[in-house]
Amino acid sequence: MGVKEELGRKIKRMRINRGLTQEQLSEAVDISQRTLSGIEIGENFVTAETLDKLVKALNTTTEELFSTNHLKPSEEILNEIKNNLEVIAKKPEKLDILYNVVRSLMKE
Repeated sequence: MGVKEELGRKIKRMRINRGLTQEQLSEAVDISQRTLSGIEIGENFVTAETLDKLVKALNTTTEELFSTNHLKPSEEILNEIKNNLEVIAKKPEKLDILYNVVRSLMKE
């Protein structure tokens, strides 16, 4: 995956995590929804001006925005979660914490 794709994936993830639609974010950064879609799928790359606006609209930093090396494919993430669940299941205090986290995520 190239830089454009990784950055686009990160922007999309941050947008969704902040509860923004493509329309809302594109309006906030003064670009078309089609341009934002192209950025999110890695077809377009951001200009410096758009990057600055994205950082402000997503309430983040350029460092956080470009730190995409931690992103993994969904299947790999799910496998890690399953492996961690086996360990957590043997620790009641951690299981309670995880249960509360999952419940709060499901409320969104």
